[in-house]
Amino acid sequence: MNDDEDDWDGDLFEDEPSLNHQAWDLVQQVLYNLDELRVEPAVSSDSGIVLDFGVNVPGNLSAGLALAEICCSGLSDFSIVPGDVAGVRWPHIFVQTDDPVESCLLSQYAGWQLQVDDYFAMASGPMRTARGSEPLFETLQYQEVSDCVVGVLEAGALPTDDVIQEIADQCNVPVDGVAVLVAPTSSVAGNFQVVSRSVETAMHKLFELGFDVSRVESACGSAPISPVAADDLTGIGRTNDAILYGGSVTLWVRGDDDMIRELGPKVPASSSEMYGRPFIEIFEAAGRDFYQIDPHLFSPGEVVFHNVETGSVFQFGRLNPDVLLKSFHLKRG
Repeated sequence: MNDDEDDWDGDLFEDEPSLNHQAWDLVQQVLYNLDELRVEPAVSSDSGIVLDFGVNVPGNLSAGLALAEICCSGLSDFSIVPGDVAGVRWPHIFVQTDDPVESCLLSQYAGWQLQVDDYFAMASGPMRTARGSEPLFETLQYQEVSDCVVGVLEAGALPTDDVIQEIADQCNVPVDGVAVLVAPTSSVAGNFQVVSRSVETAMHKLFELGFDVSRVESACGSAPISPVAADDLTGIGRTNDAILYGGSVTLWVRGDDDMIRELGPKVPASSSEMYGRPFIEIFEAAGRDFYQIDPHLFSPGEVVFHNVETGSVFQFGRLNPDVLLKSFHLKRG
């Protein structure tokens, strides 16, 4: 455990390429494959890049893969693999990364609640590093100065020109240096990119617990692809349940075994007293206010630590397929 910010390794990100430039290159690849991904550029009077991944277009699984990859600045690999939910064969999203801090905390974490007038979106992606106003960036001693920024907006509507201008202003880039990819939770691509966050939730939980996340060398994780919901509220419930009750993450860490024994039980979702009900019920009981929900709930159902220094392996938490069956509304034939 590490509660002293002065102990963070300030050289962790020296000589690293710009996360925003890496993501920008991936956005250019999407622009060459719009038809294949069933994605469309939004019509705007301004000059930023706005790509619709599910608001007014269908999108698809390939679009979800692209969205997740860009959100992580290309530093995580995603694939769809066979899996199981309560004895039913079920596709899972598998993610692996050898750069978990950069990929998950500096890029993928949805740490920006973007609001301009009536427009609201949960914003993630490397554009957050240029804004640099989250405490996370101060602790990790990282901020980017870039001529372009890339972000993912979880929202049910496309951003207005004023929203793009706000992003440009906060990230200190010209409007034509902004690229945002937009998808609601109740879309194929939007559903995918939320469920792809199994490792990210584990990393953020470790960070919030005061663990020195630079000790995490590599990580992989999986979670079942939740059924695409008919509305965003149901989608928020299902995607969270996929990780809370079906997510399993393995972390390769450096440190002593006693540290892992002490920390481990606090990491999985089951460490929260709110654990055990479908997230939609928890959300409703909290008045649909995320800030009224125990933050310790937001992590994978199961977390496994491989200590690369001692060779020990520790498992904490559990999967809960019964809640998934209820959340996914699975009807057996």
